[in-house]
Amino acid sequence: MLNELQLDKVLFLDIETVPMAAEYEFLSARFKKLWDRKARHISADKPAKEVFPQAGIYAEFGKIVCISAGYLRYTKGIESFRLISFYGDDERQILVDFLTTVEEKFNSADWILCAHNGKEFDFPYISRRALINGLSLPAAFDIAGKKPWEVKHLDTLDLWKFGDYKHYTSLDLLTAIFDIPTPKDDISGADVYKVYYQNRDIDRIARYCEKDVLTVAQLVRKFKGKPLLTDEQIVFVKKE
Repeated sequence: MLNELQLDKVLFLDIETVPMAAEYEFLSARFKKLWDRKARHISADKPAKEVFPQAGIYAEFGKIVCISAGYLRYTKGIESFRLISFYGDDERQILVDFLTTVEEKFNSADWILCAHNGKEFDFPYISRRALINGLSLPAAFDIAGKKPWEVKHLDTLDLWKFGDYKHYTSLDLLTAIFDIPTPKDDISGADVYKVYYQNRDIDRIARYCEKDVLTVAQLVRKFKGKPLLTDEQIVFVKKE
């Protein structure tokens, strides 16, 4: 598949998520009971309140605060990588803006969505939160009933597994292996909860998310034996 992959037909993406509330105490009584039950599966010896910062990784208890995407463009033979981010406090608006962009610009059969661990996290999380927010899914995310080869989702974690489904390799480790600059030079995914709810610095989260998108694109280029993109080739696209 890698040999046939057209890099200018890949939409690279990453999401950042946080718990649905700043603190466990802010949950409704109904959701407290549901989180208590979930928390027992996460850690049998820690109270639900203590593990609540991890709630953001579950679409039922979290929300999206940033979606970043990147794609290659060739203009008069010159290659550039364009980055765009959708972020803020209004999850529904983030999803509307992102899914509308996908529907209008990247929804043809030629386009492939790509993320690291995307099949287990990013793609289903976006789809679940879209439905929770009452939004319809564009064809790129509406995969129910499709045959595996009809689903245009590419996962760099899957590519690195080579069929070894017991194996998990973090994006940060792969960047070290392939000598790609780390996207974790400021914050990591574990810091997003604090940066969002305590520091209130959504711009910092967006910058981190964009770094992850660029890193996934660089990793795929390494897989294909292509040179890394340079800083001069990166273009930041403003959301219209």
